[in-house]
Amino acid sequence: MASAPNVPRWSPTPSPSNPLVPAAAATLSEDEDEGYQRSSSGAYFPFSTVTASAVPPSPSEKHSLLSGEGTGGVFLTWKDLTVTTVATAAKEKEGRVLLDGLTGYVEPGEVTAVMGPSGSGKSTLLDALAGRLGSQVRTTGEILVNGRKQVLAYGTSAYVTQDDTLMTTLTVQEAVYYSAQLQLPSSMSKSEKLERADRTIKEMGLQDAIHTRIGGWSKRGISGGQKRRVSICIEILTRPPLLFLDEPTSGLDSAASYHVMSRIIKLAQKDRRTVIASIHQPSSEVFELFHNLCLLSSGKLVYFGQTSAANQFFARNGFPCPPLRNPSDHYLRTINNDFELDIEQGHEGATTAEEAINSLVKSFAFSETNKLVRDRVSVICAKEGEVLDKKGNQASIITQSLVLTRRSFVNMYRDLGYYWLRLAIYIALCLCIGTIFYHIGKSYGSIQARGSMLLFVAAFLTFMAIGGFPSFVEDMKIFQRERLNGHYGVGAFVIANSLSSIPYLIMNSLLPGAIAYYLVGLQHEVGHFIYFSLVLFVTLMLVESLMMNVAVIVPDFLMGIITGAGIQGVMMLNGGFFRLPDDLPKPFWRYPMYYISFHKYAVQGFYKNEFQGLVFPNEKVGGPTTITGAQLLRSFWEVEMGYSKWIDLVILVGMLVIYRLMFFGIIKALEKFKPMLRSFKLVSLDRSNKNSKSSSITLQGES
Repeated sequence: MASAPNVPRWSPTPSPSNPLVPAAAATLSEDEDEGYQRSSSGAYFPFSTVTASAVPPSPSEKHSLLSGEGTGGVFLTWKDLTVTTVATAAKEKEGRVLLDGLTGYVEPGEVTAVMGPSGSGKSTLLDALAGRLGSQVRTTGEILVNGRKQVLAYGTSAYVTQDDTLMTTLTVQEAVYYSAQLQLPSSMSKSEKLERADRTIKEMGLQDAIHTRIGGWSKRGISGGQKRRVSICIEILTRPPLLFLDEPTSGLDSAASYHVMSRIIKLAQKDRRTVIASIHQPSSEVFELFHNLCLLSSGKLVYFGQTSAANQFFARNGFPCPPLRNPSDHYLRTINNDFELDIEQGHEGATTAEEAINSLVKSFAFSETNKLVRDRVSVICAKEGEVLDKKGNQASIITQSLVLTRRSFVNMYRDLGYYWLRLAIYIALCLCIGTIFYHIGKSYGSIQARGSMLLFVAAFLTFMAIGGFPSFVEDMKIFQRERLNGHYGVGAFVIANSLSSIPYLIMNSLLPGAIAYYLVGLQHEVGHFIYFSLVLFVTLMLVESLMMNVAVIVPDFLMGIITGAGIQGVMMLNGGFFRLPDDLPKPFWRYPMYYISFHKYAVQGFYKNEFQGLVFPNEKVGGPTTITGAQLLRSFWEVEMGYSKWIDLVILVGMLVIYRLMFFGIIKALEKFKPMLRSFKLVSLDRSNKNSKSSSITLQGES
């Protein structure tokens, strides 16, 4: 019988935070073998009723907290940071506490992990530090950058969100290439930008997926973990000195998580970058990569300090980590109070998760480590480092507009639902129009038929442009993510969005328009068809501009479509067909709604283009035998004949420009006035709370 092959056995590698279990501890007692490890106080894991006092940190830990060696980079500190939701109901005197008096810091060249159970406040902490909290919360405390209160300008920080909002029609290479051309400065050549993008793709291990589309709900693409890495790629292209990562390893396996985080940490150490990342249940190898650990539970600070010292802190307080167990799993299991009924209990009395959390929070608050953390925050704040450059260093607005136009054009071409499906629907509708009104002729009955057909094109055919609203919303989501990170300005986005859609709108105007126009038998001169197509094109673009404005204000698929359809329905009623202009009630409907509705100018332009120059037989008794198109426009359709049809087209173009400027203005206004509205709400809330308290005190005194 052949001897068994000599297979090398795997042995764990010693780590700074988790030394190997000594040989003497290899033999476990019966209780320990079942997962219960005795602590120095005699209690059993996982919970203990004894709260040990915190032992002062080691000299090396104290030196790391107070030395502050090295200068440069970005120092981020927060002191007594509290975030609460704003009370929405009249009965609510105070909102829910999301973060409760947190203090900490992040230094250049270090990576700090923010850990905690779901709903513990990890993402809220990152949003607060990055200045991304909305108006529905109140923030108190002090957040300083380099010891100063200053805004994080473009190029100084980047934020990788938890949700991967990417353009699904692009390949991995295209997504990173376009982002590199948008973010990197104009001083870099295009080849240098592409080289930076290729290097970043390789750093994230995406070289095998560069030609694969990102994919979405309609078409399968790269995996969720690869999307995560693409998001990180896009944000680290500029090598920002301050990087926020919200769940960077979600969707990644343990090997990919380790490689991604190790590369981020190498970049941080190499270029003295400051990185803070919220992370959910990392592997032991990933956990050991982090320099500092911020442990949260229900918005409370359980621990802040060196990652390697966290095990000692838990052991001192009666919750030691069992041998060969992932420390991060142990910490999260100890401070998770979501599954109270499933808590594993010791043999000598049980401690609930809530009691364990309160014990750890109280122990850390009075510990020497917490004192050193506060002292280090004070030292950093006292230095008052350099002011971050607020000008930024990115591509010019011309370059941004061109790149965004090219990217948007490619997206529109590949997304079937953006324009191609609408083109098919337009062709089908125009075939229906052409067959129903086929060779309409020039009889007296064709007068009403002509008007109905042109009204359908001006109103209902253009109404179909709201079908692109879901794509508009997706574009706005991508814009908001990139805008928050300062990739480009609002002006470049509006210009690119307008230019990229023009070829497709021309196609959607010419092909279906030609089918309807010549099947019906409208005036055959080329000039008349060109005008017909121009009015249709401008009207389609007007409706898209309207829906883009709606997408900014109402960024929801269903509500946005309902809102846009309602606005267009009101404008149709004032278009001069369903109710003639002289019959409209003058208050509101005639003045100003009739003149605000773009359907008025589209319908009048179509009518002038078609009826002028035609002569129809008059079937009215006692009248002339024929009636001209000009007479019909004045008497029958009540069209304003004081100006030519080209003036109607110019007015439509002017309204298009106004709608696009409104699009720009609404985005800028929301950016500017949201913080002001938030402050106003908080001041009003404070006043109402004070008034309610004073009135209650008065009532108590009277009683």
